[in-house]
Amino acid sequence: MPDDLVFENLMIPYTSLVVTYIRASGPGGQNVNKISTAAQLRFDAKHCSAMDPNLFKRLQHIAGSRMTSSGVIVITAKRFRSRERNREDAVERLRQIIKNAIARPKYRHPIRVGKVQKQRRLEKKRRNGNVKKGRSRIRMDDL
Repeated sequence: MPDDLVFENLMIPYTSLVVTYIRASGPGGQNVNKISTAAQLRFDAKHCSAMDPNLFKRLQHIAGSRMTSSGVIVITAKRFRSRERNREDAVERLRQIIKNAIARPKYRHPIRVGKVQKQRRLEKKRRNGNVKKGRSRIRMDDL
């Protein structure tokens, strides 16, 4: 039995992860057609008691299309030929997603642009606009 997923202030029991095995696609000959080696991991993040709402929102953003509308993260691992390695790969990918969600984004302090800098920027835009305007065709009614 694999270990629980433990992070700095969060512990997810392994029993909350559901792993099923499906048939992998792609090359592999008869082995692919006979044996279900691809691992599909499901983690119900919405109903997990260890998740707080802020962490769930960050997890939802990071997981993207891997999270269903009901809040279940689905990860399919089919890189390896064996079930065990694919299961470990899926768990490791889930661990990485949760680790990225736990790391809080840094607060960005807005800066104030000085008056002179603003004037220079607007003057540069004006000059650039005139240069571009000068590249247009000369029409007879302009002469």
